[in-house]
Amino acid sequence: MLYRIVTIVGGLVFVIVLFALILFFCKKFLLRHGVQDQVSDRATVLATWTFAGISVGLVFAVVGAFILGPWAFYRTLRGHDVPVSDGAAIWWGFGIVVLSMGITAAGFLGFLALVGAY
Repeated sequence: MLYRIVTIVGGLVFVIVLFALILFFCKKFLLRHGVQDQVSDRATVLATWTFAGISVGLVFAVVGAFILGPWAFYRTLRGHDVPVSDGAAIWWGFGIVVLSMGITAAGFLGFLALVGAY
């Protein structure tokens, strides 16, 4: 029973880690593209919508996260007037989603192996 509780708490921690990674990468993206005005607020909005897209995509199918996450990134980015082309925005969103989910998944699999659940 203790392993189940530890696994659930660990899973919740890794959800927070996923959002933190998305937020970090969104902030770096905005800074790289010359956004200086309210960068923290813009990054938070961009990360929130990207995270929401990933979450909804994961509910339908795992592949959906890699479609809805970048799409949410792109749609939110268009509202912030960042000077980047549409194609580049989609690919940046895809890269942020893949990198964030990859790091989180690797960490979570390591955590599951550590507690003996995997």
